[in-house]
Amino acid sequence: MDEYLDHDAMGLAELVRTKQVSPAELLAAAQARADAVNPRINAIVRRLDPPVSRAGVEAPFYGVPFLFKDLDHHLAGHPTGAGSRAWQSYVHRENDVVSDRWLAAGLVVFGRTNTPEFGAKGITEPLVGGPTRNPWNLDHAPGGSSGGSAAAVAAGIVPCSAASDGGGSIRIPASACGVFGLKATRGLIPAGPQLGEGLLGSVSNGVHSRSVRDTAAMLDVLAGPSPTSPYLAARPATPLREEIGRDPGRLRVAVCTDSAINPKPDPEAITAAEATATLLESLGHQVERLPRMPYDDAALAKDFLTTWFAWCAWQVAQSKRITGAGDEGFEPDTLVMAALGRATKPVDLVAAIENRQRYVRSMAAFFETHDLLLTPTTATAPPRIGAFDLPPLVQRAQAALIKGRSAGILRFTPVVDQMITQNLGWVPYTQLANLTGLPAMSVPLHWTPAGLPIGSQFVGRLGSEAMLLRLASQLEAAQPWWHRRPLVI
Repeated sequence: MDEYLDHDAMGLAELVRTKQVSPAELLAAAQARADAVNPRINAIVRRLDPPVSRAGVEAPFYGVPFLFKDLDHHLAGHPTGAGSRAWQSYVHRENDVVSDRWLAAGLVVFGRTNTPEFGAKGITEPLVGGPTRNPWNLDHAPGGSSGGSAAAVAAGIVPCSAASDGGGSIRIPASACGVFGLKATRGLIPAGPQLGEGLLGSVSNGVHSRSVRDTAAMLDVLAGPSPTSPYLAARPATPLREEIGRDPGRLRVAVCTDSAINPKPDPEAITAAEATATLLESLGHQVERLPRMPYDDAALAKDFLTTWFAWCAWQVAQSKRITGAGDEGFEPDTLVMAALGRATKPVDLVAAIENRQRYVRSMAAFFETHDLLLTPTTATAPPRIGAFDLPPLVQRAQAALIKGRSAGILRFTPVVDQMITQNLGWVPYTQLANLTGLPAMSVPLHWTPAGLPIGSQFVGRLGSEAMLLRLASQLEAAQPWWHRRPLVI
């Protein structure tokens, strides 16, 4: 087991390629690790028996154990639960495109990881599957929505795991679990074919990994259009795995910890970003401290939630149509968000979508004089499990509004502003990349005195994955995190 834990996915693939180990032995090690730690962290909510695989020995990740997120990563003949009671038994008839690409890369998929219902929260505590716990401290959350994925990687079940990001859902769990996560440029990784781009183009698929080179190689596997892609995104000029170890040059980095949503970030989050800025300076990069964000983050949060509520309303309606579920198939919070979406005027939704161009222009002006924006990935350390549970009285009022079909009236109360403060208050930095389509990554460089990780987020220009990965591999070499492992499991 120690030998298994000492290798990343590329390292395991090399062992198989050189016949030092067989795919069956790797799968047995992964399953044994899952048996040992998953009962404590609840990262995997579905085991696939038999596992799903199909590629030959020439595939880049042939024989490497892997986990799919239990959201959108469909496999023909299997359910994708989406953290929802409505979808637990619905069997999909075809693979989605990223699932096909992972299988073509030789990965052996033996389970699915936990997610909040429809990936709608920055925590992973669905009612249907129960909460996933952070391997660094079981009383704390691993973030969301790809919380099961990040927890599985941090716990050593697999070195790399499937994830997706619509508002920070790769980067938030990467930060909370001390692993590496990168959200790619919009359109670089295709969606479909069952559905178009998730959340009006905000969602991107990707992975969590312990090593930067694994993420680079996985992006090589996933990048490029499919026949059902709505447009052609420019692919990197060279394979991204070849960027690992290359000199990133002297980069102009602006660091900012300011947030209109959370005016008082945790001092540890500020320390995480400042320590990273100091490390960058020691590596020869030019660092500038900004007193405020180069975009209107308060307005962006409202626009993000406006589109999110409308998307949630469509998700619930689509789920009811396909599965036949009624309101009982969904969590109360989801039904409230869907009601808020239905109460949104079409003109307000279009305004929220069009407002994205304001943030695009703000960042375009920023990139005229800078290469990267550095922030903490999250504004606090990982919260405790249940920290965002509603008080019983509010839950009863919520249930009454849902039953009376009047939850939409909340649109005309301060509840939306309260949801911004409560739900985005600990994760105010990540939605920018989703609404603008920019690539962004969370790098695990800081642990609090209590032993909880807080990542550093870098946001780059469109198509700057190569630069981000060169910098990440430089940081990985300068301040390694590979040796860090949770002690509680």
